[in-house]
Amino acid sequence: VQLQASGGGLVQSGGSLTLSCAASGRAFAAMGWFRQGPGKEREFVAGIRWRDGARLHEDSVKGRFTISRDKAKNTMTLQMNNLKPEDTALYYCAGSTAAGIIVSSLGRVAPYDYWGQGTQVTVSS
Repeated sequence: VQLQASGGGLVQSGGSLTLSCAASGRAFAAMGWFRQGPGKEREFVAGIRWRDGARLHEDSVKGRFTISRDKAKNTMTLQMNNLKPEDTALYYCAGSTAAGIIVSSLGRVAPYDYWGQGTQVTVSS
């Protein structure tokens, strides 16, 4: 099982980036993005339930970030617009095999049992 994240980079404040996470080796009930900034703990960014596309976004990214999935390609995407310096972090994608996962649980670390390597997002002011 592999989760391959890509798309990070350096961008100016107000700019945009698109992160992708390609899953291989198994199907997931849900996938999500988490991030860990310098000196901070890992935090939830956005999650999506695979069967119906139900989504959850963390409050600080609502209206700026959008999570989506392509079932045919088994790929999850995070479109990030109007980036801010405080969005600077290592972004991780994660997969959950928890059948029947509810939307409110997408924001918790516990349901996710597979993690990819991080992709760095740096936003300059």
